[in-house]
Amino acid sequence: MKTTESSQLVNIPAGPVNLEGMLELPADASGIVLFAHGSGSSRLSPRNNYVARVLRDAGLGTLLIDLLTRQEDMDYATRFDIPLLTRRLLDTTRWLRHEERTESLAIGYFGASTGAAAALQAAAAEGGKIAAVVSRGGRPDLAGEDALGRVAAPTLLIVGGFDDVVIGLNQAAYRLLKCEKELVIVPGATHLFEEPGTLEQVAKHAANWFSQRLSDKAA
Repeated sequence: MKTTESSQLVNIPAGPVNLEGMLELPADASGIVLFAHGSGSSRLSPRNNYVARVLRDAGLGTLLIDLLTRQEDMDYATRFDIPLLTRRLLDTTRWLRHEERTESLAIGYFGASTGAAAALQAAAAEGGKIAAVVSRGGRPDLAGEDALGRVAAPTLLIVGGFDDVVIGLNQAAYRLLKCEKELVIVPGATHLFEEPGTLEQVAKHAANWFSQRLSDKAA
């Protein structure tokens, strides 16, 4: 298990607001994963925090951040404002590149629900600068056909086997991706991966995907 070198609550400027997040870096981190939470979730999500711990144990830094302020998150429509979420994610990406502790680290995106769409739109905008993307129970279809076709980052889509509608949406998005890609369906899992052992599978898939590709990008 990796020891944590630093853990800090950070405030990141994004247009007219400051976004609050938790930055945690293991010693000798081989990259950093920026989490884009889904609608109605936050950086305190127990599911994303569990995945983040597994990633840190694999030697990766994590930044869990709220892309919306508390007031914005109360507006249901704003939760689905993918362009806004994408802009905030890109602002945070720029912050990572100018932060002394993270400026040299390869960056990956982990997106859940609507956060997956924002992660893919941001990856499309960043070209080859993003090392990898992972979507958990995400809505990659909301990124749009144009953005999906421009994603260069290796992309892993993870969906629960009982999440029938979302499986179809992920399969449609998968066909539009032209990058290195993989679609994993976790048997017996519903949308939130609450069934015993299913979230552990998500974290294992994500850690393997990020570890290899962020290390390759750094090299």
